[in-house]
Amino acid sequence: MAPREYVRVYLRLRLLGCLILICGFFAEASPLSAASAGSAATPAPADPHTLSPSDASERIDALRTEIAYHDELYFKKSTPVISDAAYDQLKRELVALELAFPAAARDGAVATEVGDDRAGSFATYRHRMRMLSLNKSYTEKELRAFDARLMKQLGRRELDYVVEPKFDGLAISVTFEKGKLIRAVTRGNGAEGDDVTANVRTISALAQALRAANPAAGAENSMPDLVELRGEIYISYSEFERINRERESAGEPPFSNPRNLAAGTLKQLDPAVVAQRKLKIVFYGCGACEPAQARPESQQALLRQLRAWGLPTVESPRVAHGADAMWRAVQAVGRERGKYDFPTDGAVVKLDEVALQNQLGVTLQAPLWAIAYKFSPERVETQLRSITLQIGRTGVLTPVAELAPVKLGGSMIARASLFNADEIMRRDIRVGDFVYVEKAGEIIPVVAAVNRARRGPDAKPYVFPAVCPSCQSALAQSVAEAAWRCPNMNCPTQIKRRVEHFASAGCVGIRGIGPATVDKLVERGLVKNVADLYRLRAEDLLSPGAQAGKSTDRLLTAIEQSKRIELWRFIDGFGIPQVGPVAARALARRFGGLAELARSRQEDFFQDGRTAISGVGEGPARAVLAYFAQTGNQEVIRDLVALGVRPTTSDGL
Repeated sequence: MAPREYVRVYLRLRLLGCLILICGFFAEASPLSAASAGSAATPAPADPHTLSPSDASERIDALRTEIAYHDELYFKKSTPVISDAAYDQLKRELVALELAFPAAARDGAVATEVGDDRAGSFATYRHRMRMLSLNKSYTEKELRAFDARLMKQLGRRELDYVVEPKFDGLAISVTFEKGKLIRAVTRGNGAEGDDVTANVRTISALAQALRAANPAAGAENSMPDLVELRGEIYISYSEFERINRERESAGEPPFSNPRNLAAGTLKQLDPAVVAQRKLKIVFYGCGACEPAQARPESQQALLRQLRAWGLPTVESPRVAHGADAMWRAVQAVGRERGKYDFPTDGAVVKLDEVALQNQLGVTLQAPLWAIAYKFSPERVETQLRSITLQIGRTGVLTPVAELAPVKLGGSMIARASLFNADEIMRRDIRVGDFVYVEKAGEIIPVVAAVNRARRGPDAKPYVFPAVCPSCQSALAQSVAEAAWRCPNMNCPTQIKRRVEHFASAGCVGIRGIGPATVDKLVERGLVKNVADLYRLRAEDLLSPGAQAGKSTDRLLTAIEQSKRIELWRFIDGFGIPQVGPVAARALARRFGGLAELARSRQEDFFQDGRTAISGVGEGPARAVLAYFAQTGNQEVIRDLVALGVRPTTSDGL
């Protein structure tokens, strides 16, 4: 046999071996059960053995399109609509097909590319050392196969691992030079990411300078000249719940999970907006380090060094000797994650010794010495009885699944998020379907998939209404967002939500003005805007034939007292898009009064092409100008002033 023929046979055998391994992986270690694989967005993997080259080419193109769509939602918009497991299934199928049909792949394999989180609105910066992702596993068998591969490659009988919770946030690289924080960059495409230094500096727990190494505290090396520290930006469950309570009180849809909120917050253009949401950071890895000998010699030593430098890091990591101990440690993380105040979707297993890590090396996507084990989210099946629409104070219509009540995560679930109209149509979710419900980020119930095997003949595609169910105005959808809006500012439901927001404890704080009271006042035509609250009389608050009592007097007193609260609370209460408490305080300090704010002009906000008010970015500034450009909003301000509203200039800090 000629030498070239030997090479061709060898390469074919290697390809066949890879294909058999991957196909066996699908058959024996699929991340989704047969039931959960019925997602409308994720068809069952195609078997490479049954496809012709033309069919394979078509399937590869379809998978690339689907993966690109989900990459855009996850990395760019922070609004994923399928689980990580379903996404990984798509990537694994693409790997198998690209290996089996290299000619059909045409443009070269893309299944192993790292996602790209660059937003296009930040300066980018190139990592000194490529920033990687992690390979994932979903079964004990896969974890043990990982251990077996490492032992074989390293010629060891047993290995030491460090097992850490897998934080579910946005990966970040923070560079320190001579101990000083100089730059924070997102992973981006692995080679370069967005420079978000100004936003990361708002994190209160992040030291702006490393504490000098203290040998007594367990530090094993001195301060390096330069070090890239790798970690995660996240939002705690308690902060996530606080923000969602505020949004719900304002009639706005809640964020679906902490990861999306953290990622979206970090990509805000105004650091002041970032500061009002209490982001957190944790460090657990190291990129470039100069001089090289300053790098800790093990993962355990790195975590000790991070702590000695005064940086937040993994608390109580588990050290495991051998595969059995490693699996027990992963299970322990799974049992305890319900006690964590941070979002975690798995455990990360890392080979402890850095010298052995270097022997194994890395790919363009992930290190070969670490792996993530992803916990399966709790999932239940129930029937979708109807779809209702919630109307927020800005007119956004949010579809909600009304479910046959079912127990999930220790609580009864009767409603779940359906994201938006486009997702209902794209995933072909129908009233009457049996659906799988999960808790996104273990907080918000969402419809994760449809069990099409149980779809009955009466299940009909949902038709999103063309008009607002509250006021019958024609709905509008902007090019920039998927949400449908009611453009009618006089829509009764929008008025209710705006008045509720204005009177809520976080804004003007009028005790006694709750949802039920607001509904009655709006329905009776007594309140059409927030100024009308200050026109109310005792008889307006009573049912026919009822006598005024202490509760009526208390409410009228509360309304009167609210005329003299802090100005920023009024500004926040108006519900101007993108203007929260931080921007409201900045506006109050700058303008000092309602009338002065209402008369603001573009030159008050922008000078030499830059924003002129600290704490008010370009988006909020333009939103304020657009808000007061509307005649109706100007009239409300004039009415408030005429009715004796005189907010104080104290910013409440």
